[in-house]
Amino acid sequence: MTNHINIKKLTPEKHLNQYNELLRYAFQVTQKQLLDYGWEDDDIRQSKLPVLEKARVRGCFCRDKLASQFAVYPMKMNIFNQICKIGFITSVATYPEYTGMGLMSKLMRKSLEEMRELGENLAILYPFSIPLYRHRGWEIIADKMTFRIKDSQLPQNISSSGYVLRVDKDNREFKLLHNTFAAQTHGCLMRNDLAWEEYWRWAEDDTNVAVYYDNTSTPQGYIVYLIKDNIMFIKEMIYLTHDARKGLWRYISAHESMINEVQGNNYSSEPIAFSLEDSDIKETIRPYIMGRIVDVINFLNEYRFAIIEKPTSLTIKVTDPFLDWNNHTFLIDISADGRAKASLCDFKPDFELGIGTLTSMLMGYKSAQYLAKIERLSVNNGKLEILNRIIRKEKAYISDYI
Repeated sequence: MTNHINIKKLTPEKHLNQYNELLRYAFQVTQKQLLDYGWEDDDIRQSKLPVLEKARVRGCFCRDKLASQFAVYPMKMNIFNQICKIGFITSVATYPEYTGMGLMSKLMRKSLEEMRELGENLAILYPFSIPLYRHRGWEIIADKMTFRIKDSQLPQNISSSGYVLRVDKDNREFKLLHNTFAAQTHGCLMRNDLAWEEYWRWAEDDTNVAVYYDNTSTPQGYIVYLIKDNIMFIKEMIYLTHDARKGLWRYISAHESMINEVQGNNYSSEPIAFSLEDSDIKETIRPYIMGRIVDVINFLNEYRFAIIEKPTSLTIKVTDPFLDWNNHTFLIDISADGRAKASLCDFKPDFELGIGTLTSMLMGYKSAQYLAKIERLSVNNGKLEILNRIIRKEKAYISDYI
């Protein structure tokens, strides 16, 4: 059968129906479920049209039937205060009768090659199978935390200098506020039109947006939430100041008579229990986003290490099971201001690690010291403390799912 497989770029004009059918089969979304959400037939067909129009989508075809697909949506991410081009992988699916034929690997490699050419040096995705992606050089870079707070545990007697107003989902200040937050938050994505479309895709009609304004009427935070079955569901809450945080929690507590519980998502990787007067709440954490560096040299040349007293140099040997151009030893010259210049070298490496471990470490998810302790990072001399010191200790905030 592999003799009849060929790779093509998908277009809205030719492939929309096959693209949607494969997605719905792979993720078991039925026509009835979509109609129950209030979608019309044509809405269902057009739902993923923006991805086909704006993403780079490739598919493997067997005798003109779409068998497997892989999409890369170009976005921008704040990586330690550098706004970098990345690729958000989405719509990965294969019909079961074509599994085991290496179709997804072919599409992934082709897409990563194209990302390299376009200067998108980091790829991220929401994994349906962590082991599957780990074997191809991906690693966890961000978590999603959830919390449950009883109405009796909500903060009381909170004071703040501003006020909260509910606004429209398309409110300009609300959207600008997110990009302001993203511009100062490591890992956050700069949301464009498609990202906002996906953000609201499955939201119920009575989902609310409330913006916190300070005493000069400047937006400083927002909360996106839904009240249903006596529960307040918080989709996202961001704030630029501590005063905004207090103001938003004051607003949440004002619903105490309407609800029995608050359930919410938290992408900061910092538990909220400590900040509450009654900290005996339920919080859970799970891996959320995986990533992989596409091109080590180009990624490092964009990257910013922590500020150091004097310039330093490190050599690292990287193994990549998927992309040959990353299978090298690299010399990294780091200036006092944290800028890096990477190049190939044949020196004895100070450190040896896989591409996934390198990605997780440089994105701040796990420290060099921890990775060495669990034998994911081999240290060949006494420079571990230097490496641990120059990598910033801040986890990525990634709340989007495309």
